[in-house]
Amino acid sequence: QVQLVESGGGLVQPVGSLRLSCAASGSIFTINRMGWYRRAPGNERELVADITRGGSTDYADSVKGRFTISGDNAKNTVYLQMDSLKPEDTDVYYCYCHAVTMGYARGMDYWGKGTLVTVSS
Repeated sequence: QVQLVESGGGLVQPVGSLRLSCAASGSIFTINRMGWYRRAPGNERELVADITRGGSTDYADSVKGRFTISGDNAKNTVYLQMDSLKPEDTDVYYCYCHAVTMGYARGMDYWGKGTLVTVSS
């Protein structure tokens, strides 16, 4: 019903920057929230950042001041600008959205396949 396509991952050196993008498509009536999680093998899933349709944002303490999330409601797209990257930011980043689809009254969470970010010299 809703497909999420992520892009922008890759290899970057410490203190470098990357920008992730995620576009949602499908039978979307409205998206209430979009964001990013990450989970390295053996670790708990961590919310990195998310943004509501109204523009309210939330960040993990570990990325505050370094990452910036933004969204384009008209394009059903969310961006994550990652600056001052550290080796510990290395992870698979998963895009998600909470969307209401056509013909349904309640929203559901949908997930992308993930994009790998590697921070290494």
